[in-house]
Amino acid sequence: MSLQSLTISGLRNIASLQLVLAPRTNIFSGPNGSGKTSILEAVHLLSLARSFRTSKYKHYIRHEEPHCTLFGRVAAPEGGVLPVGVQRDQGGTLKVRIAGETVESLATLAELLPVQLINADTFALLEGSPGVRRQFMDWGGFHLEPRFFSAWKATRRALKQRNSLLKYGKLEPSVRAAWDAQLVARAEELDGYRTRYIEALIPCFERLLAELVELEGLRLQYYRGWDRNRPLDQVLAEGLERDRAQGFTQQGPQRADLRVKVGGVAAAEILSRGQQKLVVSALKVAQGYLLKELMGRHCIYLIDDLPAELDAQHRQRLCMLLERMNTQVLVTCTDASAFAGCWSNDTDVQEFPIRDGKLANNPVNGSKE
Repeated sequence: MSLQSLTISGLRNIASLQLVLAPRTNIFSGPNGSGKTSILEAVHLLSLARSFRTSKYKHYIRHEEPHCTLFGRVAAPEGGVLPVGVQRDQGGTLKVRIAGETVESLATLAELLPVQLINADTFALLEGSPGVRRQFMDWGGFHLEPRFFSAWKATRRALKQRNSLLKYGKLEPSVRAAWDAQLVARAEELDGYRTRYIEALIPCFERLLAELVELEGLRLQYYRGWDRNRPLDQVLAEGLERDRAQGFTQQGPQRADLRVKVGGVAAAEILSRGQQKLVVSALKVAQGYLLKELMGRHCIYLIDDLPAELDAQHRQRLCMLLERMNTQVLVTCTDASAFAGCWSNDTDVQEFPIRDGKLANNPVNGSKE
């Protein structure tokens, strides 16, 4: 998948902007506050109907504009082009259309246009809560296993019902048994998908990380959310009184985590900032590699201010990995010269200088400097 073109209206400081994108590498340069990160935000909104910068839609809709509208033309892998549009108004109403048809499920949008984001917040993969890492794992499960999403939804539904019964003290034995059975069945299915995905991800990640940096003893460990030596039904039964006291289910797939350790110690505690950036970048790139290798599909990489965290040598290594994937990349920086020498001479690189939410001049095709 790639975006042939992108039209942005009413997003932050971008009143109106039309871009014709290169199928591979697109560099958006400009000073802070110029609007270059907002372009990445627009693609993220077009893929997931949510921003990576804020959870409040009114913060990204341009001041005094009635709505924010994103429109893109998506090159489909089987050929042809699909028009995709997302609009959010000041009242919160969301409209999504694909090929002229209204779409109700955001999963359809996410499946059509998979994106991977690498920015300052991706450090949360190492430093943040387990929920961040579950989202990372579940991105892979969603895109690589057609049955994953239904198992994920059913697990959430069963867990929500059990927690509601726990909270309000209406957990009759027969009712508990029914919802526990539902939760156990779906949780084990979900855990199976997560396990298989991480088993595929680990060797890919290790191979790519070795190309970026040498880190002896770094390992990924999947924790399913409950004791691996005991079945979930037993865990739920034994923990029932504690769950009642707390008002929610304390063990289960909602506690799953992907632990990143070096010599048995959490990677975030001992790696430098630059090393952490390389680890999270390798994790993100590995997901794209698996999507390509196992499903024959490509994701779009959105990379915000890469030069701020990586020196020239490691920046070049990461760019070369992305280049080998033959995938579309949208990257921002304050100065495009920071990417000199990062791409092969035959790579189509398009530069977009951005100032005050507009193109400063006509984009330069094929420039490497």
